[in-house]
Amino acid sequence: MEMLRRSSVFAAEVFDRSPTDKELVSQAKALCRDYIHSRLNRAGIGWSNPEHGLSASGGALGEISSVLLWLGDELEYLRPNVYRNVARQLNITVASESVVSDAFLAVAADIFSTGRYRHAGVTWGKVVSLYAVAGALAVDCVRHGHPAMVHTIVDCMGEFVRKSLTSWLKRRGGWVDVTKCVVNTDPSFRSHWLVTAACAFGHYLKAMVLYLLREK
Repeated sequence: MEMLRRSSVFAAEVFDRSPTDKELVSQAKALCRDYIHSRLNRAGIGWSNPEHGLSASGGALGEISSVLLWLGDELEYLRPNVYRNVARQLNITVASESVVSDAFLAVAADIFSTGRYRHAGVTWGKVVSLYAVAGALAVDCVRHGHPAMVHTIVDCMGEFVRKSLTSWLKRRGGWVDVTKCVVNTDPSFRSHWLVTAACAFGHYLKAMVLYLLREK
C-alpha cells in the first residue's frame, strides 16, 4: 500500500497539467493493453511476442496501470463468475471483428447509460468494470484462436473513451485520479468505491441482458 501511495504522488507530479483528448485516449488504450496482458498471463496464455504490442506501460502510466489492475482484481474477486466467459454470456462468435466490436461497444454504452444526465452515471467502478469486460473478452478471443481480436478490443476501448469519457476524465485531472481509490485512507471513501463497484455489477448485468434482447 505504501508503494501505491508513493506511486500516486509521482504520477500526480507527471500528470500535473490538463491532458488533451488525444492523450487520454492513448493512455486508455495503453492501460487496456496492460490489463489484457495481465489477464492473458493469469489465464496461462501469456502473450510475449513484441509484434502484438502488449508490453507493460512504464513510468507514471505504469503505476496507474498497477492501480487499475489491483482494482480489477478486487472487482473480479467480489463476483468471480461475472467477468468470465463473456463471449458465451453475450452469445457471440469471436471470429468476426464486427461482432466483437459491436458487442463490446454496445455493452460499454449500456454500462454507462445515464438517462438525461450525460455524465451523472460515470464512476471509477464502471470504468474498472469495462476494463474487466475487455480483459475477459480478450481471453475468450485468444482461447478460441482469434488473437487479432485483442487489437480490436483495445481500439474499441479507445473509441469509447474518446466519445464518452474524455470530458469526465478531464474534470478529474486524468487517469491519475483512479489512484485515489487506493491511496485514500478514509474508510468512507473505500466504502464509496465498494458501492460503486457493486453498482457496476448491476449495470454490467443489465448491459448483458439489453445486448441479448437487442439480438433477438
